Amino acid sequence: MATQVDPEVVRRRFTADDLLRMGEAGILGERERVELIDGEIVELSPIGEPHARCVDRLAAFLIRRLSDEVMVRVQGPVRLSDITEALPDLAVIVEDRDTMARPWPVHTPLVIEVAVTSLAYDRNVKAPLYARHGHAEVWIVDVTGALVERYSEPAEARYRRVDRFRRGEVVESVAVAGLSVSVDEMLG
Repeated sequence: MATQVDPEVVRRRFTADDLLRMGEAGILGERERVELIDGEIVELSPIGEPHARCVDRLAAFLIRRLSDEVMVRVQGPVRLSDITEALPDLAVIVEDRDTMARPWPVHTPLVIEVAVTSLAYDRNVKAPLYARHGHAEVWIVDVTGALVERYSEPAEARYRRVDRFRRGEVVESVAVAGLSVSVDEMLG
């Protein structure tokens, strides 16, 4: 009896520059939410109303509270390497002359992911990815669970410290001096 062998799966890896060119050429539409993870294009779920409200609240709060020395990027790309470009919900970016002269990579001390349907992906894919690339701090705002997880102390592909905050508690940033936000303010 002969055993049929499946043909080898061939994958085409992309670079962040390839992704940019696909957007410019119209292959990827302006409204398509994709990110590049280790050379693979990943389509993100559509943004629902609870997710959008939480991102809007956080963006307004961060913009009001943070100095002119940083920029708050809302749902914009953050290039982590030549083959990885994440699309976090919010990123606090330190602007300096070097950053402005070359747009990639940027110094991003705090990345925030808002999760309504993406909690497992944010915890198991995005957080280790940010740790691997040395991001000092990540917050995952679990809208459904009314919880904020603060990841800090990156080591290889994980964070050594994970703190959880619930309603009535305040999250203090370990990477952005003077930044603290109550869970209630984030969740509304």
